[in-house]
Amino acid sequence: MASVISYSGHQYLRHRLVLSILSGKTVRIEKIRSEDENPGLTDYEVSLLRLLEKVTNGTIIEISVTGTAVLLKPGVIAGGPVTHDCPLSRSIGYFLEPLVMLGPFSKKPFNSLYNDLSVDLIRTVTLPHLQPFGISEGLELRIKRRGAPPGGGGEVQFLCPVVKQVTTVNFVEPGKIKRIRGIAHAVRVSPQFSNRMIDAARSVLNRYIPDIYLYSDVYKGEESGKSPGYGLSLLAESTTSAIHCAEAVSQPGGTPEDVALLASRALLSEIRQGGCVDRNHQCLVLLMMVLGSEDVGRCRMGEPTVRTVQFLRDIRDFFGTSFKIVPANPSDPSCTELMYSCYGTGYVNVNRTLA
Repeated sequence: MASVISYSGHQYLRHRLVLSILSGKTVRIEKIRSEDENPGLTDYEVSLLRLLEKVTNGTIIEISVTGTAVLLKPGVIAGGPVTHDCPLSRSIGYFLEPLVMLGPFSKKPFNSLYNDLSVDLIRTVTLPHLQPFGISEGLELRIKRRGAPPGGGGEVQFLCPVVKQVTTVNFVEPGKIKRIRGIAHAVRVSPQFSNRMIDAARSVLNRYIPDIYLYSDVYKGEESGKSPGYGLSLLAESTTSAIHCAEAVSQPGGTPEDVALLASRALLSEIRQGGCVDRNHQCLVLLMMVLGSEDVGRCRMGEPTVRTVQFLRDIRDFFGTSFKIVPANPSDPSCTELMYSCYGTGYVNVNRTLA
């Protein structure tokens, strides 16, 4: 049996499973919530394992009797049409993020339908992050029905093309923010709620930039899910197409103005971090850099989050690739931005069906 990479703990489970499938190395994760009142895998983690089983062929997943250990022997990424029911304990983004990482390297183009709580940022921000790597034509996320917690009931369709190899990226100019776009969605509540969110967000953001367009997205009847709710997703785009994003959703007892102020301030905080990639997408971009052609890829980002630091360690375990991380502007001590560079592994999609 090939060498098994072992981890303990439930954190970073998604990324480790994705890295295992892409690298073809068996992974074993133990001591999953072994000290908790409810030990073992949660319903959404089991659902994620089922989903990975659906989109791959020949993957063997073994879960221990207590659910505190899982062994994954990866197969090939098959893709094709898949329908999956997500549990209501996590948003749909939890299940979509691993698929965005796996989709381009499958055998057949992805065509997945999900029924759960839906997201705007994956459509407007995550998918455009794949374009510098040559993954753009046929990449789409359609929101069929929109749900809100706790009842869910939303549905999205994710389409992803297949590529032979991702291109090396060289993204070092963050540019200046030129426009802010946003979507205020309201489900089974008064359409006035989305207008109130837009007005409150403008009151904060108009001080900085005039080019702001916030779109009101109200769902009624069949298109809405089972619970009322509303939220605001914001993204700021720079002159060099760097995108920073933030979002907030309604909380019980909160007002639309609270949601808008929370999202607006979070967006300003993301922009302040600087770099060409925001904190939510550092892992995706770093993974694509590792899988790039055998050349040096470079990208300028803000300081790594705790999740990103662990992801870099896991990449070293699975692919043997280390990153060189240096200050982006050594002459300016106040600049916290960093330059990440690595030598691509030249990963070729061997699963792809030849036309």
